[in-house]
Amino acid sequence: MLTARQRIGRRAEEIAAEFLHAKGLAVLERNYRRRLGELDVIARQGDVLVIAEVRTRASDAYGGAAASVNARKQRRLIRAAAQLIQQRKDLARLRVRFDVIVVSEPDAEKPRVEWIQHAFQA
Repeated sequence: MLTARQRIGRRAEEIAAEFLHAKGLAVLERNYRRRLGELDVIARQGDVLVIAEVRTRASDAYGGAAASVNARKQRRLIRAAAQLIQQRKDLARLRVRFDVIVVSEPDAEKPRVEWIQHAFQA
């Protein structure tokens, strides 16, 4: 049984994956979990492997959802992406880009999606 917070997070990830697909990206995997971290959405855009961290927040207090991808979280994402590439040799030749997708009001009829490409670098 999922908590309300987990349901909102899952819904935001669904919206983000649908958004990327609509933009022409091929969604390869979702919720890639390893001991070192989790990758919300893994997609491919041409010769670029896109690692997308999905964020949602009820309010913009404390800097908003995008600001919550701090240096510690970035390190975890980079480590998990390195693990993915070690396991999936077919992805090793691709350039890697880290994006953040902010989904506002994921339960609304028309949620707002903000796509921050190149949010940080490895």
